Amino acid sequence: DFTFWHLRTALDMDIYSADEVARMFASQYRDTSLDGLRQHLRDESLRVRVPAQTETEGFVFVPKVYGGRYVDIRLLQDIYEVAVLREADTAATASDKMPVELEMRFEYTIPLPDGMFDFEGLNEAQQHANQKPAIVTREALRAALEGLSCCSADAAGDGNGDPLNIVIVASGENILHSLARAGWSFTHRITLKSVTTLVGAALSNKPYPVAPVSDLFLFGRKQDFALQRPRANITQRNHMRLWLAPFRYESKSVWVGQISRDIGIKLTSKSTTPTTHIIDPEVDLAREYLLQSLLSGGFVDMFGFVAGATAATPEDPAYNLVGDPYFSDGRRLVVFLSPHPKPYSAVRSLMWERSDGAISEGQSPAAADKTKSLHRADDALPQ
Repeated sequence: DFTFWHLRTALDMDIYSADEVARMFASQYRDTSLDGLRQHLRDESLRVRVPAQTETEGFVFVPKVYGGRYVDIRLLQDIYEVAVLREADTAATASDKMPVELEMRFEYTIPLPDGMFDFEGLNEAQQHANQKPAIVTREALRAALEGLSCCSADAAGDGNGDPLNIVIVASGENILHSLARAGWSFTHRITLKSVTTLVGAALSNKPYPVAPVSDLFLFGRKQDFALQRPRANITQRNHMRLWLAPFRYESKSVWVGQISRDIGIKLTSKSTTPTTHIIDPEVDLAREYLLQSLLSGGFVDMFGFVAGATAATPEDPAYNLVGDPYFSDGRRLVVFLSPHPKPYSAVRSLMWERSDGAISEGQSPAAADKTKSLHRADDALPQ
């Protein structure tokens, strides 16, 4: 029988107190009514301390999010009680026999549809109904991924758009859950309302965390859904587009995608929206960002790289459909998502190709002296 504490900041670091919420509505209440509201919100708040052999319920006040929220409920055993048990357990002589702190964790993602998000139109099962038989070997999967187009395209299938530089092997539900946990936001579909909001945010230099992403095409259709990691204003964000591939690996869905980092915005007549983002030419850095955001959260089962994207250099770059230059080692990141958190020590390599390493690709010879050998000339091993 243990007392547990609810780790509220795991749910959201910007959590609100009951009195803070009450003050937000102060203008709508008389003083006497406001006092009642304040007390009501206090009484309805979820308690932090959960005594042994009890259950509790209540509300936690968190900032509004759009599209979906990752919910992380963590209960930590009372460390004082653990210390008491340790002192009382005089018979224990080894650390593995000593009482240890328990942590219980419950996590899930709540979709928050509003009729405008692209993921709301996703029907993974329907698309699977017309798929080819599943691929059952890793080498066959590698060949299929290397045989894909180098890049996305426009609606007519003409021209090369942004490079197809990522592949995620997982169900759509697992992707949404893992990426929401890693801090990625969902995106609105392109509508008059969302485009108007996008333009307004660009002109006022304000954030639009679920801003629409322009359509690119693969497998004869626009992306099935897109996600983004927004910054403080609309001109800067990481974003990715994902398409369900026409084949599976064993029982898992295969999602082919494009990821890039937006570093500016410009007017254009070459896009489905009147404005478009300018991508960071070092596209491998965005690819690496995705991998690291998933690794840091423990969402990766295994990963590797395959050829198939466009290889280009800073001196001889490739260009996307709106004329933005980019360079890359030409490889695709392939990530198998883990349904449960995994430490880095348990992550495995696909043992395919290796990345050249983002950042170094864009550096000049002058940066070579930034990396030095730790071995001195006189450290040679004896013969």
